[in-house]
Amino acid sequence: MKRVKMINKKGILKKVLVLTLAGGMAFWLANFAISRTAIAADYRAAMSISYYSMLLESLIGGLIIGLWVSFPLLRFYDRIPVKDPIHKSVLLSSLVLVIVTVVLGGPSSFYATSNVLRYFIIGTVFNVIRITALGVAIGYVYKRQHREVKSTVVAASPAGLK
Repeated sequence: MKRVKMINKKGILKKVLVLTLAGGMAFWLANFAISRTAIAADYRAAMSISYYSMLLESLIGGLIIGLWVSFPLLRFYDRIPVKDPIHKSVLLSSLVLVIVTVVLGGPSSFYATSNVLRYFIIGTVFNVIRITALGVAIGYVYKRQHREVKSTVVAASPAGLK
């Protein structure tokens, strides 16, 4: 029995790693696309954020948030109320978005030199785009993994037995 549990733990860790990397890359790519806009340049200037450190921090942040979404998605998949894996992942991402907005977005906007509400809204919109991209990517990769497993099981079953 213990050996089966260890195999399952290793299996879930590998899946979590793949989903985390996919989500982290989607987060980083969305962040990179956003960072090329004039609004992002204004936001970085107001918050005194260096461009290159922002790119590195967004990669690390995307991986952390990806882990926060991937593990509960795999661990509690059947308990999440929607049916589609992409919707499940976006739902979990939305919960993370609320946490990130309350814990990081609010306090960081007070560091802006002027117009706190403006920079809070800009930061929140950036997070909505990035975290939604992360959730969609994780759900899509989960769906592809699940489809591959399902097709392997169907191909391995004897003809005539269902």
